[in-house]
Amino acid sequence: MSVLNRLARNKKKEVYAFIDSQNLNLGVQKVGWKMDWRAFRAYLKDEFNVTKAYMFIGYMAENEPLYERMHELGYLIALKPTVDVAVPSEGKTAEGEEHKSVVKGNIDADLVLYAMKELPHYSKAIIVSGDGDFASLIEYLESKNKLAHIMAPNWQYSSLLKPWEKYIIRIDQLRSKLAYRDYSRSKRSKKPQRQ
Repeated sequence: MSVLNRLARNKKKEVYAFIDSQNLNLGVQKVGWKMDWRAFRAYLKDEFNVTKAYMFIGYMAENEPLYERMHELGYLIALKPTVDVAVPSEGKTAEGEEHKSVVKGNIDADLVLYAMKELPHYSKAIIVSGDGDFASLIEYLESKNKLAHIMAPNWQYSSLLKPWEKYIIRIDQLRSKLAYRDYSRSKRSKKPQRQ
């Protein structure tokens, strides 16, 4: 087999993941655990041969060490500027206001743009989100035979994704493989206590 044929064959096996980080993070926290990001990247690589995992995150200056850490773990970080949005609060805030400020970094358009821009470079895509805003992208990927999976954080994914249930993998069912465990804390708690 020629080098060009081997390269063409390997290129066809490229699998990319496009990760809505906030949807994933909040979705697993909602069911009571935190993601082990190292384990998740390894899972994507080992289970699905994901060669590129794009992580879409709203940018906040104080989180730069987190972005660097995620990059070190093998994620390709796509940062989106954030804005402060006033949302109604339940009751009044401590300052007596009826609205509170929430930081939003809407990454949906960026994720779709990257998935389309990279389309010639991957054979299959995994969309990591339970957000129905990605239904059009998912429909298009399926029509091009490029959709591998939709990884929803938990059972509460959008009803707009129901037509693609056969592609859905629920991350909440992978807790034993992907949950973060604070080993340093568990080691401290196992030390015998002095009497």
